[in-house]
Amino acid sequence: MTPEAPPAWAEALLRLFVTPSSYDNVTGDLLEEYRESVLPTRGQRRADLWYVMQVLGFMSRGAGLWVALFGTAFIARTAMDWLVPTVDFHARSRVSTWLGIGILLVAGFAAGRRSRSIVAGTALGLATTAVAAAISIIGAVALLATWHDPGTMAAIRGSGGLTEVFTLPITMVVPGAAFGTVGGVASAIVRRLRAA
Repeated sequence: MTPEAPPAWAEALLRLFVTPSSYDNVTGDLLEEYRESVLPTRGQRRADLWYVMQVLGFMSRGAGLWVALFGTAFIARTAMDWLVPTVDFHARSRVSTWLGIGILLVAGFAAGRRSRSIVAGTALGLATTAVAAAISIIGAVALLATWHDPGTMAAIRGSGGLTEVFTLPITMVVPGAAFGTVGGVASAIVRRLRAA
């Protein structure tokens, strides 16, 4: 890394979240602003932070829909378990599991297709589950703040307890990356089949 260059890892991450046709324009514009405006006025560390924040902005635009869908699915499942208790969680578990897998596969496919990179599927799956985990935890806290009567507390205990509600979203990060990768691979296969 030269003193006048942003972090190489951030540039590599940016490549995963923009289309190949627009990558040169986007990076050129960011690099020009970084070198000519931001670096001279803020210094290296703050300019690097600025660049990373710009990259995170591109990531959030690429992952926003998938984060919203995945986080909403988690919160909806939690709300159902607490507010519409059941003794048979098998059907709910199956539906919520396949819904989550489907969201991650489609997200990985879309990312791989957009950037023409399998790794983009992995990165999007990871980003989606990580941010959705935070949203899910915040949603569960809001649900708990709203509904904490004895009946709801009994339903919470009967559905796996608060520990499950607060740890399960975090444990989805690794499977999220895996399913995002599968989606990215699927997009590469479709791309090759169309080219043939």
